[in-house]
Amino acid sequence: MKVLAIDTSSMVATCAVLDEEKVLGEYNLNQDMTHSERLIPMIKVIMDSLNLKIEEIDLFAGAVGPGSFTGLRIGLATIKSLAHVVDKPVLGISTLEALAFNIPFGGIVVPIMDARRNRVFTGIYQWENGILINRFEPTIMEIDELIEKVQSFEEKVVFNGDGTAIYKDSISEKLGSKAIFAPIHLNGARASSLGELAMLKWNRGQRENYFDLVPEYLRESQAQREYKKR
Repeated sequence: MKVLAIDTSSMVATCAVLDEEKVLGEYNLNQDMTHSERLIPMIKVIMDSLNLKIEEIDLFAGAVGPGSFTGLRIGLATIKSLAHVVDKPVLGISTLEALAFNIPFGGIVVPIMDARRNRVFTGIYQWENGILINRFEPTIMEIDELIEKVQSFEEKVVFNGDGTAIYKDSISEKLGSKAIFAPIHLNGARASSLGELAMLKWNRGQRENYFDLVPEYLRESQAQREYKKR
């Protein structure tokens, strides 16, 4: 099985092709939010470099959020269009779950993505018998509320995601040695993690189609909030 995975939910644009044994190719770019201009060329570079045609992809995987409203729409529209053209299945993967999957750690992993105004998108995950279990569903909350929740855990906790660069000092001050921070190369979205997760879920029987795949924003867009104010 060959999987094409993409994630444009954050500043990072990432795409990867992998099979059940290895990552065949991955392209990550963390520069600006020009995903609409760069995503298709990135996919083309990987596919051409691997001498693969889109018809040879068996499963398409895309990040469903949370994250940037525009980025999510671009990524999902792309993955759904490609799957539709070749009539192949798709799977949507939580951005937070894919971030947690970056950490091969036999304990608790807490990915945090900056949601501004001292808030983060977050979830709480734990490895059990080699399987990543969701202990707390993806949500948006104040960073202090998350720290308070984590304080009740006896185990050490690994934090990763772009929110660590912003809130590392606050987390360290209140959690001390209980908090472990991932190295920078594991803080960003990786399409290879997302693709492997999609393959695992597919093998466990999870199924979706390109008509039903939609973003999971977890909050209203700025345009919606401003409209309500008016």
